[in-house]
Amino acid sequence: METDHPAAGFQLAGQGGFMAQVALFLGYLATERNASPHTVAAYQNDLGQFAAFVREQRGGEADAAAVDYLLIRLYLAQLAAGDRRHPYRKSSIGRKLAAIRALFVWLVRTGRLTTNPAELIATPKRDQHLPFHLDIDQTMALMQTTPGPKQEAREAARDRAVLELLYSSGLRVSELTGLAVGDLDRAGGMVRVLGKGGKERIVPVGSKALEAVASYLALRGWPDETMPLFLNTRGQRINRRSVARIVAREAARVEAFRAISPHTLRHTFATHLLEQGADLRSIQELLGHASLSTTQKYTHLGLDRLMAVYDKAHPRAHETKKGGT
Repeated sequence: METDHPAAGFQLAGQGGFMAQVALFLGYLATERNASPHTVAAYQNDLGQFAAFVREQRGGEADAAAVDYLLIRLYLAQLAAGDRRHPYRKSSIGRKLAAIRALFVWLVRTGRLTTNPAELIATPKRDQHLPFHLDIDQTMALMQTTPGPKQEAREAARDRAVLELLYSSGLRVSELTGLAVGDLDRAGGMVRVLGKGGKERIVPVGSKALEAVASYLALRGWPDETMPLFLNTRGQRINRRSVARIVAREAARVEAFRAISPHTLRHTFATHLLEQGADLRSIQELLGHASLSTTQKYTHLGLDRLMAVYDKAHPRAHETKKGGT
């Protein structure tokens, strides 16, 4: 049986009973599983919400043993019904159920419960939709936006380098913000990134991105290789929200451009590679996906491109008819 771990500073409203057990689980994720702060924060939000629901339904600080199959089903049904403030999608409900499952698996494994009430609850079937990506013209327009009138040269150079690197290498935001100057091999045209689960991979970087990063670093005075690659205006490592603001601000400068996120550039990177003939396995490696099915969700081709690939590759696509019918 695993020992209890301190909640590592995790505080949930009305901490006690089930709330306290959730806090212990969060501490376990942070200490033993070495989960990223972003992952732990997501679990804290989802399980804190469920714990509040349990307290409301049971009329007080109930223990985890008071949670049964029907209570979890009721919670998921309320999420699915939603309201104006909480229009939950199936993907969000599935994520919250996954957090609940993980919690109860841990409670059973550590001997705090004998059965898992979430074990037999099916994950909601996710809505199928194609992720939005930019076409080539839109991407070039985004990369060619001019700096704002109040932007300093170093800030403008940083923003351009951020956009170029996101699109050039298909990085996650957390991977971009975690880069140090020394992670970028400018001579070799490669960047070393630390992906999900602490997995390291090497990704190529295009010449335009290398030029943009070099221009930015030159304005910073070529910092030490241990320094963060991208800094905010206060001289600290840039964070996820700052990167999202940069992308949104630059997109807003392109006339009739829809709002996009940093993840849009990751989708765009993968889709453009696929359109130019790259195979899914190679794109999977570049994106750092553990599963090929995840890569398939990041990439999609237009019907014209699919037909062109079919006509070129299938041996019977243009078979000449011989003889009569």
